[in-house]
Amino acid sequence: MASILYQGHGSLRLTTSAGTVVYVDPYMGPRGKEDPSTYREPANLILVTHQHFDHTALGLPRRAEGCLVWQNFDSHPNPRTWLTRTFGDVTVEAVQAQNKNHPIDECVGYLVQADGVVIYFSGDTSETRQMRDDLAHRHIDYAFWPGDGIYNMDVAGAAECARLVGAAHNVPIHLKPVVPYGEAEAQRFARLAPNALLVRPGERLDLVPTA
Repeated sequence: MASILYQGHGSLRLTTSAGTVVYVDPYMGPRGKEDPSTYREPANLILVTHQHFDHTALGLPRRAEGCLVWQNFDSHPNPRTWLTRTFGDVTVEAVQAQNKNHPIDECVGYLVQADGVVIYFSGDTSETRQMRDDLAHRHIDYAFWPGDGIYNMDVAGAAECARLVGAAHNVPIHLKPVVPYGEAEAQRFARLAPNALLVRPGERLDLVPTA
């Protein structure tokens, strides 16, 4: 069974049943910025949604032999192209991410498939056209949403995006800059969003297909 460890802020670690380790936007650990405690599992793949400092601590995870780093400029090389690649038992599709602080040509989210589960790592974003036109039809099992209300949409906006996309489980992250978590914001998301699931830094989430 695949699992996700929420490290804090916008940083997550996916581990598949085959043992493939994928870090998403490395930077935060449960004890704060560049905390190495949850980065000791060697990475097979590192995904970066954009180039802001709190998503790009690429030296933090240990790396397995042959580790690949796939960043926003690799997965979104021009304004009309979002790429899909398969890395072993993990398929990664870049999708739109944007708001006033995150230009659409410099940022991506990732739709990841592993062990029969579809996971949406939205990156730093607010509502996008693709959420309504495409992602709402993709049968997403787990979606991770930012809600800090400063650099991204606020919790109410994240809850509205969760309604648009219709994932089976919606998890709030990136709730306060730049600390591991915002409990009050998470609780508000849980009141507003459908199918809300709260995961705190350092907690592991087992991923179960819902389709």
